[in-house]
Amino acid sequence: GLNRIFKPAPYGAEEPKNESTANLVQNAGGERCWSATTVLRMNDKSYSVQLDGKELTPSIIDQVFGRPIRVNVAGSVMAKVAENRNQLDQLIKQDRPFYGINTGFGSLCDRKISPDRLETLQENLLMSHAVGVGEPVPDDIVRLMMLFKILSLSRGHSGVRPQTLETLVQMLSADLLPVVPSKGSLGASGDLAPLAHLALPLIGRGMVRTNGRTTKAAEALAESDIQPVKLGAKEGLALINGTQFMSAYGAALCLRACRLCKIADILAAMSLEAVRGRTEPFDVRIHTIRPHPGALTVAHNMRELLSDRPLAPSKPYGVRVQDPYSLRCVPAVHGATRDALKHVEKVTYREINSVTDNPLVFEGAILSGGNFHGQPLALTLDYLAIAGAELASISERRQYLLVNDSHYGLPAGLVSNSGLNSGFMIAHYTSAALVAENKVLCHPASVDSISTSGGQEDHVSMGATSALKCWQIVDNVERVLGIELVLAAQALEFTPAVELAPTIRHAFETVRQQIPVADGDREFGIDIETATSLVRSQAVTRAVEDSIGSL
Repeated sequence: GLNRIFKPAPYGAEEPKNESTANLVQNAGGERCWSATTVLRMNDKSYSVQLDGKELTPSIIDQVFGRPIRVNVAGSVMAKVAENRNQLDQLIKQDRPFYGINTGFGSLCDRKISPDRLETLQENLLMSHAVGVGEPVPDDIVRLMMLFKILSLSRGHSGVRPQTLETLVQMLSADLLPVVPSKGSLGASGDLAPLAHLALPLIGRGMVRTNGRTTKAAEALAESDIQPVKLGAKEGLALINGTQFMSAYGAALCLRACRLCKIADILAAMSLEAVRGRTEPFDVRIHTIRPHPGALTVAHNMRELLSDRPLAPSKPYGVRVQDPYSLRCVPAVHGATRDALKHVEKVTYREINSVTDNPLVFEGAILSGGNFHGQPLALTLDYLAIAGAELASISERRQYLLVNDSHYGLPAGLVSNSGLNSGFMIAHYTSAALVAENKVLCHPASVDSISTSGGQEDHVSMGATSALKCWQIVDNVERVLGIELVLAAQALEFTPAVELAPTIRHAFETVRQQIPVADGDREFGIDIETATSLVRSQAVTRAVEDSIGSL
């Protein structure tokens, strides 16, 4: 349902206690194997995913993201891959041109390649297309790129040999992660440059990261007793065509955004409690007659977070007739982000489970199409960027209410002896700066296109740019929400603990275990970094959910 928010635990978070709940199943080929709808915890760090023809789901990526991944491909799947390769081999014996198989690429598609040069053609393709630049893609994203490429090839329409697919599986399972520069993809003929860097180590070229060090791929393969492959016809093209760069970022961004939706609701409730705000805006009757699913969920969460509020003799609740929009309209704003995220997730996982290279091999036919074009992801990643940025935008407005004494009677800057102490005034400035940066980053990359390859590739999606921008926006949102966590906890210091809603008090106490109260000015930048880590690790979210259930 729409209220499902995942509970991933990458970046060193606490390991799940029980991962052996999957059941052995018998697939259509009669094999006993683990269903692809489950993951098995293999040791303290890695998980094993069995690919047996079923789809990868958000719950699987939720569990494997941030950890080494071991992959097993069912025998029936490998048999399908082998049969598809046999069909390709039979078809290319005909004296007919097939794009990228016995012809050049892009604008060179009319150049026929002799049969004795087809292997060289594929190796040249990887080397010539590995021209990405910029900072390396994070290891967690590279793992997903490899997993999604394996999944796409295992569908049995890409014409690769089983041994090539198995070598890619061995690399991922050994956590040999290709070094992939982050920039260079237009998101049109798939993510050509990033995927070329991803594929280079298969042939013993390029660089990989393993055990925290970067080394030559040939050396790392030898150390892991993995033999590089000699590419056959079409295999290089199958490896570098596809949307796995965009979809890997998309899957990871969906997970991160889901976490932010939860902590954003908690922070809104903490800030509202700190200023003794009104709870009428969360009444179920209001939202039933405008039943956007996300708003209904957020209103429910706010009611749960603020339930059992005790009488507050020191500062009665609801002194104002109405609160500002940043408090009163939390269900509308946070809920719209949840609804947008649900749509993005649906498109992203449809893409992950699709075949996105070109040309595609069917029984008796090799068909050239455009499944590699990243437009579906480009549009949704731009949408997610905008939706995610709004969580920071409304948070910054709540922070403004907290640090300015003219609104709710809290001390200026949220510290005593204002003047001598600036307090958290400049921390709010930082949030404002990040929100302003997000406004620039939210300009959609998907509205742009640059014709390339001599006009053959005359419309591109720019989806890779959408992904990288969205990643930066989510980083900024995490920091803005971290700042609100510091400010909201500090503001709650001016209300007796016994007057707080129990769940808010629980969240407050969790923060105080890591961030002490500020009696005056100190290095608040350290507090902000700690709070951002609390946001990313979901420590506060887990503490709250232990009290009232899933948000």
